[in-house]
Amino acid sequence: MDPLHRAPFLFLVLLIFGCGTPTQEPDIAQQAEKIEAVFETEEAYSVRTLDSTDIERFLSAHPGSRVDSTDIRRFYKRRRYQYAWFVNDSLSQAAAGFFSLVNSADTAFRDVASVRDRLAELVMAPDSGAVRAHCDSCQLQLELALTAQFFRFADKRYGGVIGKDLRELDWFIPRRKKNYDQLLDSIAAGHMDLSPIEPVHPQYALLKAQLKRYYELDTLVNWEPLSLGDKKKLEPGDSAAWVPDLRQRVMVLGDLTSNGDSIVLSSKVYDSLLVEGVKHFQERHGLHPDGIIGKGAIAALNRTPRERVRTLLVNMERLRWVPERTAPDLLLVNIPEFRLHVYEADTEAWSMSVVVGNSATRTVIFSDTLTRIVFSPTWSIPVSIVKGEILPAMAKNPNYLASKGMTITGGSALLPSIVQQPGAGNALGRVKFLFPNEYSIYFHDTPSKGGFAREQRAFSHGCIRLSEPARLAEYLLRNDSLWPADSIKKAMFSGKERYVKLKEKRPVSIGYFTAWVDRDGRLHFRDDVYGHDERLANELFTEAAAVM
Repeated sequence: MDPLHRAPFLFLVLLIFGCGTPTQEPDIAQQAEKIEAVFETEEAYSVRTLDSTDIERFLSAHPGSRVDSTDIRRFYKRRRYQYAWFVNDSLSQAAAGFFSLVNSADTAFRDVASVRDRLAELVMAPDSGAVRAHCDSCQLQLELALTAQFFRFADKRYGGVIGKDLRELDWFIPRRKKNYDQLLDSIAAGHMDLSPIEPVHPQYALLKAQLKRYYELDTLVNWEPLSLGDKKKLEPGDSAAWVPDLRQRVMVLGDLTSNGDSIVLSSKVYDSLLVEGVKHFQERHGLHPDGIIGKGAIAALNRTPRERVRTLLVNMERLRWVPERTAPDLLLVNIPEFRLHVYEADTEAWSMSVVVGNSATRTVIFSDTLTRIVFSPTWSIPVSIVKGEILPAMAKNPNYLASKGMTITGGSALLPSIVQQPGAGNALGRVKFLFPNEYSIYFHDTPSKGGFAREQRAFSHGCIRLSEPARLAEYLLRNDSLWPADSIKKAMFSGKERYVKLKEKRPVSIGYFTAWVDRDGRLHFRDDVYGHDERLANELFTEAAAVM
């Protein structure tokens, strides 16, 4: 293939498959001015047309574009087969709009500066005008290729880079459905209205802003690891040679500011001002904000900006999956945070600590609707727990069942069906909350309250234990005159199981986010308790490498 025919396809390959961290080059502004001068701005629709057979020949020659074949056909049919990317023999402002869209890409999967340079080379090349003016087939191929690659680019940027079934990544919340026709029409008409397809969750834009900051930290800051040395911990008032490095680290991360106080950068004393900064850091990372630096705090402080960039990108990818419309009144459990958030009219009303499943019996990521409350619940013990825990305990202690308020209700001698009766020792506590699902997961009380004080709270069998179950029951029944607070308390301690159907059903979402920005603008990170971040990062960045 001669250079004239190869150039349009070179443009597309470079436009879509650049990879790396966005950087700034000194001549970008000058290049942009030259590129902008090439594009026409007169018409939204070209006088030139193609036909359906042109589209089918293109799709046959480019199998990779067939996944978007319906979108491509629909787009041109709606335009009555008019070109979108050319006005007469020149690339239109639509092409400039597409270029601008690629420029603003916020993933790590294309090197924006490289794309810009390559586009400049193509547009400004001495023979590029000849390609557009004298090679109709080249223009047709470039027209269709730009459209095909637009759908591919838009789907990855706004719908998620990962195209596989999300259930393979243990994500069972339905993926957000996207329609990019409106965006493409807008670009073709010379506009750039991204509102129809930008991820609607407000966290997306907040993390996007933090991403830029951490890219800068990765470039500008030398991130040497901190170490406790021979000490097990650093307490307020202690002195250590590495305290100045600690002070600088906490300042760089934004947890320590002067507030009018004098900060002595070289001081080796772990003073009260630095302690307050460390407490702020600990709170943002799910650690006890006691100002005492142990192994957990050191590990979090040593996470490099590059590692944090990966975490931010992983969580932004998940936010691309979130459905366009979520219920304004929502119960949201964030597994890595070990917290249940109660939302009213899209605003958080209150929250509580929870315990989630351990690594072997993970809490599933899904969404459903809470419909019933069960006071003084019985517990039908799952077969897995009967086999793994109850039968061995019975073998050691013949009175085990009686001591735990359990009875055999059926089954066989080898595998009995066992139920625990309501009471103080019932594993479900005094109340449970049902949102019937195929994973047999629900919210419930627990007689073991001490676990809520732990930093890492992933040790249940998969269901979610609540630190304030009575409060949730009162909240859900607050508009039901039959269930004032005293009636709820009485039912919880009655010892007789009672089901209550909610008049106002409440959507429930169980998610997995290891980075988010709170209402005060503070960026939070949490540990990847189930390894979901690692798995998604492997998919995300392996795909990036594969298309380089």
